[in-house]
Amino acid sequence: MLDVTVIEDPEAAAVSLDPIRARLLAELAAGPASAAMLAGKVGLPRQKVNYHLKALERHGLVELAGERRKGNVTERLMQATAASYVISPLALASVQPDPDRFRDQLSARWLLALGARLVRDVGSLITGAAKARKRLATYALDGEVRFASAAERAAFIQELTAGVSALIRKYDAPDAEGGRDHRIVVAVHPTVKPTADPAVEDQPAQEPAQEPAQEIEQ
Repeated sequence: MLDVTVIEDPEAAAVSLDPIRARLLAELAAGPASAAMLAGKVGLPRQKVNYHLKALERHGLVELAGERRKGNVTERLMQATAASYVISPLALASVQPDPDRFRDQLSARWLLALGARLVRDVGSLITGAAKARKRLATYALDGEVRFASAAERAAFIQELTAGVSALIRKYDAPDAEGGRDHRIVVAVHPTVKPTADPAVEDQPAQEPAQEPAQEIEQ
C-alpha cells in the first residue's frame, strides 16, 4: 500500500468523493476487509457494499488482498491501494488553476494556484516514474516560524528571496548538456490553527490580507 497517491482521472475522483465510498476507503486503509465485514461498520447491506467496492476497484482505488472461505462462500478481502489520496487538478482539466494567468506574489489565490500546479506536476511525475520503475528525485522543506511583527516578516521574505535567487544564479547551467530543468517553489502563509489566532485578528487594517509567495522557475 502506498502512503499517498494522486487521483488524476475525473471519474475516479467522482467515485472517491462519494461519502459512502470515502468511508469504505478509510476502513480499507486500516486493513483488508470483506464486504460482509464492512457492512456492519458502515450500516449497509453486504450487497450494497459490494456494489460500492466494485466501483472503487474499477478505478484502482481498492485492490484484492486475498480470499478466505466462510462456510460455502468465498469472501474477497479488499484493501485500499493507498493510505490517503489527493485529487489532482487534472481531474478538472478545463478549469484547473493556471498560475501563469497572473503573477502576484502577495496574492493568496496565486499561492493556491501554485500549490495546485505542484500537486498536478508531482502527481504526473510519480505516475511516470512508477511506470518506468525509476525513483523520482525530489526535495521538500517544511517548518514554522513566529514573526514578532509584520515588519519582521517582510524582512524575512526579502532575505529569503535574495538567498534563493543567489543560489539559482550560482547553480543555474542553462547550456549544460544532459542537464535537467527543475522548478523551485517557496511559499509563506499563516499556520492554520484549530482556534482563531489573536495575532492575526489584531493585525492593523492596512495589513494586506494576502500572504507573500516566492516562485522561482528553473
